[in-house]
Amino acid sequence: MSQGLKAEIPASAVHLCVDMQRMFVEDTDWRTPWAGRVLPVIVRLCERRTEQTWFTRFIPAARPGEGQGTWRQYWERWPSMTLEALGAPMVDLAIELQPFAPPARVIDKRLYSPWIDTGLDQALRDSDVDTLVVTGAETDVCVLAAVLGAVDLGYRVVVATDALCSSSDEDHDSLIALYHRRYGQQIETADVDSILDAWRSV
Repeated sequence: MSQGLKAEIPASAVHLCVDMQRMFVEDTDWRTPWAGRVLPVIVRLCERRTEQTWFTRFIPAARPGEGQGTWRQYWERWPSMTLEALGAPMVDLAIELQPFAPPARVIDKRLYSPWIDTGLDQALRDSDVDTLVVTGAETDVCVLAAVLGAVDLGYRVVVATDALCSSSDEDHDSLIALYHRRYGQQIETADVDSILDAWRSV
């Protein structure tokens, strides 16, 4: 058992892959430099647990000026990342991940958090899921929102440390350390090999 895991991962667990989309992997203003490094690791996890993988996709505003409150300012700051500028195909999953969905599920969201106005929590409860293995982009933005939301909702959260990417090495490292220091009761961290070894088949 990995030092970062407290117990076996149940067969019912879900791999929640956050926002590994073309717009974060390919040459855009939001490209995450080391997405290419973690993609093969995420692919390996998807290959082993395809039907238990749930992807989230961040859906940008259609054009600048849309959104409520500070989101309106956000999209005025990032006009190049609106659907109007990007084109809808860039919202798709990274090319390497597209073959997995279906049967993997795809949940679309318009905020950092996958828990608001998506039905994700109810869908997981309906499937008797109480444990999430989290991968994706970015460690310090949408992955952070997914992880802390899952903690609030009472899920056991396992963060796959070698299957996350960020635009900031410093912030990525700080968050992994923070999970250990402040959230040790509710967040576990381990690499994908350890996670797969601990994940029960039945």
